[in-house]
Amino acid sequence: MEIEISTPALLFPAVSLLLLAYTNRFLTTGQLIRALSSQARKGEIGEFRGQIENLKKRLELTKWMQFFGALSLLMCTISMFCLFLGFYIFGKQIFGLSLISMCLSLGISIWEVYISSNALNLELKDLMEKCS
Repeated sequence: MEIEISTPALLFPAVSLLLLAYTNRFLTTGQLIRALSSQARKGEIGEFRGQIENLKKRLELTKWMQFFGALSLLMCTISMFCLFLGFYIFGKQIFGLSLISMCLSLGISIWEVYISSNALNLELKDLMEKCS
């Protein structure tokens, strides 16, 4: 199968939007951590050990999502450069690695969404108990 220099370029818009979404997740997690930290300094913190562990895990997953997403973009660029120089076999291999990296990034993203959903369900459960 032959690929042209424009083939890896097809991932650029998707990766850019994906990295923007990952950055938004990172910023939201950071805001939640800062809010908990502020509550702790004021002495208003209750039993938040589970939330803290959840946020630590989400922060770590977001770091790896961003890493593999950026690595995918970098490998796409290297692939395009190899194709430009006429190293077609190497360019195709790097592009394949770029796709694998993107799949890893998306898989970690799905895991992070699952953890975030569980955290929200715990919050809702706690809220229902307080309302009863």
